[in-house]
Amino acid sequence: MWRAGDPREWLEQTRPGGKILATVCGWLYSSELARLTVHEDGTATGRFLGGQVSFMLARPQLTPPLGLLPDLDAGEERPTTLGNDALDDWTARFVAQLAAPHAQRIALARDGRNDTVLIDVEAGTWACLTQAGGDRWTARQGGPDRLWDRVEESIARWRTDGAPPLDQFEITVAPEGQTITWPSGRPTSGA
Repeated sequence: MWRAGDPREWLEQTRPGGKILATVCGWLYSSELARLTVHEDGTATGRFLGGQVSFMLARPQLTPPLGLLPDLDAGEERPTTLGNDALDDWTARFVAQLAAPHAQRIALARDGRNDTVLIDVEAGTWACLTQAGGDRWTARQGGPDRLWDRVEESIARWRTDGAPPLDQFEITVAPEGQTITWPSGRPTSGA
C-alpha cells in the first residue's frame, strides 16, 4: 500500500534508532503519515500520526489508466450490508484500502442512478454498488476475486473492534513486507 517509495530500501538506508516519516495510502485516496523507528533486526515499527495528512503524491504514484470498463451488468449480484456511503468516512476508506490496496473508486451515472465502481485494473477485479432503495444496497462483482467481499469484511471487523482511529493503528515494516494492525491486534494487511 505504500505509494511513496519502497519501504525496504528505506530500512536499508536508516540506522537502528533512526526515524522514517512516510505516507501510506492506496488509490482510494485515504492516506496517513506513518512515523517508524528502525530496529537492529532490520525491521521498523510505528504508528500513524492521524489528522488526515500526507505528503503530496508524485506522478509515479498515480493510479493506472482504467482503460475499458468491464461489463458492469455481468458478474454475480448480492445484497450487501455496506453501502458506498461507508467509503465517505476517511478511516473506513483507509481500512477498505487495506483489503483492496490497488482498487480505484469511480462514480458512474447509469440507467438513471449513480453507481459506485471499485476496480482493480491489474487484477481484473471489480465491484459495482447500487442503491436498491432506502438503506438497501446491492454489490455486483466480477473477475477472479470478490473485491467488495474483502472490503465489506475488513470494515465490519474494524467496526466490531470499536472503529479505532488511525492514530491507534500500528505498522510494522520488514524486508518481507508490511503489516498494519489496529488495537484488536489482528493483522489487516500484509501488502
